[in-house]
Order: sequence, then structure tokens, then C-alpha cells
Amino acid sequence: METRINVFEKGQKAIGTLFGITGYLKKSTIEKSLLELVDFRVSQINNCAYCLDMHSKEAIANGETTQRLFGISAWRETPYFTQRERVALAYAEAVNACDVPDEIYNIAKAEFTEDELIDLTLAIGAINTWNRINIAFSNTPGAYRVGQFG
Repeated sequence: METRINVFEKGQKAIGTLFGITGYLKKSTIEKSLLELVDFRVSQINNCAYCLDMHSKEAIANGETTQRLFGISAWRETPYFTQRERVALAYAEAVNACDVPDEIYNIAKAEFTEDELIDLTLAIGAINTWNRINIAFSNTPGAYRVGQFG
């Protein structure tokens, strides 16, 4: 796979906007580890190898276990995830599919504050955008270094 456009070089203005969202989300009251799990799961669903490489490395550097990462695609059948993580993963899958039934929304609203729910939704939208950029321009996975983007 060869990179089609080096978006980090050629698209600095556009990418800067996305980095602004990422900077905002770092200040969210949602745990960084939870946001990494959501980013990893959505990237998995969207088949974005570059983002899977990045978020697995970031998650592990922040104390995530490989067992939980390996099991995240079957999170419903594993005992590894907290209730809050399960709700976030269910909500992320629903938002990613553009189909959030009342049942999932109400469970998420009971677990997260309104501000957190807004931030979680923004995080899901942001990783979707990153997934599409990295897939469209064929950014090659494997070379990402923990903390590379701040």
C-alpha cells in the first residue's frame, strides 16, 4: 500500500481542525482510556488499519491490556469491560451505524452526563473522519509512535 497523499503535509489546514477537536476531547471528563477504546472499536468496524495501529499503541502505553484489545470485537461476550465501557461501546457502535435507538440512547444518558454524551458523540464523529481520511489516502500502518501527534 502506498500513500496517495501525505495529508499531514499537504492538508495541514484541514487536519489542524481535526487536531483541534482532539485537543478539546483531551479536556473532556470522559476517561482517556475509554476514549481510546471507542476509537479502537470504531476503527475496527471501519477497517482502518492506520487508526488501529495508532490507538492500540496509545491504549497499551496508557495501561490497556492486550487481552481486552483482542476481545473488543466480542465485548458483549467477555467479562473484561466495565458497565461504563460497555455502554460507551454500544453507543459508539450505534452512532457509527447512524442508528441510535431509544434503548441505547437512554442507557447512555443514564451512564454519562449530557456534556459527556456530547463529547462521546463528538469523539465518535472525529474518529470516523480520521478513519475515512486514512483509508482514502492510504496512510500506511505500522510506523506510528506513541504520542506522535501530541
